[in-house]
Amino acid sequence: MERKNVLEPLPAKTLLDYFRFAASSGKAELLVSKIGGSWTPLSAADFGERTQGLALGLALLGVDRDDRVAILCENRPEWPMADFAALALGALTVPIYTSDLAPQVEYILRDSLAKVVFVSNAIELQKVVDVRSRCSELRHVIVVDNVPWSSGKATPFETVVQKGLAALRGDPGAFEERASAVLPGDLATMIYTSGTTGEPKGAVLTHENLVSNVSACSALFDVGADTVALSFLPLSHVFERMVDFLYFSRAATITYAESIDKLPENFAEVKPHCFAAVPRVYEKMLARVQAAVDKGPALRRAIFSWGVKTGARRLAVLDAGKVPGPVLRLGYALADRLVFGKIKARLGGRFRFAISGGAPLSRDVAAFFLGAGVEVYEGYGLTETSPVLACNRPGEWRLGTVGRAIPGVTLRLAADGEVLAQGPNIMEGGYWRKSEETAKAFDEDGWFRTGDIGSFDADGFLALTDRKKEIVINAYGKKIAPSPIEAALRSVRYVSSAVLIGDRRKFLSALIVPNFEKLESWARASGLTFRDRDELVKDPKVLSLIRQAIDILNGDEPHERQIRAFTLLTNDFTIEGGELTPTMKVKRRVAAEKYKDVIDKMYTDAEEASGSRERPGDSLRK
Repeated sequence: MERKNVLEPLPAKTLLDYFRFAASSGKAELLVSKIGGSWTPLSAADFGERTQGLALGLALLGVDRDDRVAILCENRPEWPMADFAALALGALTVPIYTSDLAPQVEYILRDSLAKVVFVSNAIELQKVVDVRSRCSELRHVIVVDNVPWSSGKATPFETVVQKGLAALRGDPGAFEERASAVLPGDLATMIYTSGTTGEPKGAVLTHENLVSNVSACSALFDVGADTVALSFLPLSHVFERMVDFLYFSRAATITYAESIDKLPENFAEVKPHCFAAVPRVYEKMLARVQAAVDKGPALRRAIFSWGVKTGARRLAVLDAGKVPGPVLRLGYALADRLVFGKIKARLGGRFRFAISGGAPLSRDVAAFFLGAGVEVYEGYGLTETSPVLACNRPGEWRLGTVGRAIPGVTLRLAADGEVLAQGPNIMEGGYWRKSEETAKAFDEDGWFRTGDIGSFDADGFLALTDRKKEIVINAYGKKIAPSPIEAALRSVRYVSSAVLIGDRRKFLSALIVPNFEKLESWARASGLTFRDRDELVKDPKVLSLIRQAIDILNGDEPHERQIRAFTLLTNDFTIEGGELTPTMKVKRRVAAEKYKDVIDKMYTDAEEASGSRERPGDSLRK
């Protein structure tokens, strides 16, 4: 966890400088993806030539400065090709998540006034076909895969590339003439926020916004031409996109994972040095490790438990800024050989570091990985900030925080604890066609309002407590931050997901999705019989098990922070169901509305069980 020798940031004025550097690097394997079951590389030279051809092909379709070009595509080489091609023409790229349904796709295409949209396959093409008649500005749909029925509905990606290459052969300087006209202050992209608290807004970022962020972050991490990175967080997310720009600025090899579900296999095959992910990915990694241990013999479980405790002791020493003594170093070396080495092997065996962003990372999850010597550094930022504002980093980290502000960024707290930010990465273009919302995003002194509540320690490390708009205010006016309580619930071995309920209510409750693999295993071992999950979650012994865990969490917490009731759900929260954003953040209001009847019954039953209904002020006297 010490600072390595880090290269100086690549001097760049626009994002196209990263393209130029990577394309001219001479690498045989710049981008790698699985095609037909085999990992297939794309060389820097081919990437450069095809991107130039694509850019001129788009120009032939009428794409010009300030036009919007949408990308509805999984992570694959064609994504950055489309991105850089549009940017070279002075156009703005508009990413769309492939998890978005047709109505969401329509909203972004219509609101952004997109002229062109790239789609990856038949599934994404169908979404656009279904809504195209209502997208008046949309002129062209370009499909990457060979979709037999696409004739008349879309133009093949390869056709656009080849037409552009023909134009390039006729005028070799045509691409660079267009690209060199792009300036640092020009608009580069319009990224729609996930909409956890309302209608998505298009945050408009300039080249300078993103370049400043790439430059600041590249000075903190050891990434070079020898680095192999695994890319799986959607490129539609500003976090992964910025990280990939950083990879391009170092001419690192970017390998695109097949899917989140295939990550275990992809780690073993690719053997990446680094990657970026949202907290949910790390939580699932930890759950897989624990599940494997639970299935092992007693001796293996005991060794694992000893190793974790040894790693925790070492981490506590390091977190305090001290050096472990010889006995602890020897114990950790043995734990690394017997326990932690197997975890690192699951990541491919040559893992260096990972970054967590997009949502708060549980302290327990972070502590487990850092204790195991698996360097996961949590950062913090927003779409509107390009995105990184602060991050932990090798040689400069503190558990339970999101790190210090990155170079060039200044952070401070408003009177109510909201984190305010200034820096060259703050969106210059504001929210697309939403002047009132743009004005509200800044205070009277021009500081960007993050909407997050936080605090700084004496050394400037930032700890976040919750989203300002998601603070729960109970029936007695008490303000409660739900995220820490939800994180504590998810730390229970039998809990997969949890949403805290309590706004304008007399007490807190929770909707809980069990970790059914572990719960069912416990139930069978306890002699319980059940036909399905519906029957399992209603079993008195199961409810007692979860109640006991909640009682432990409640502990000596103030009355208003204690969970008095809960309901076990049989289905997890999903993107398709509308409860999760594409970055796996829970839309608390959506969940509360979807399960309104369940919640109302939960409160009625809890109040009836208490024997009397509380009068206003009762909870304040307890």
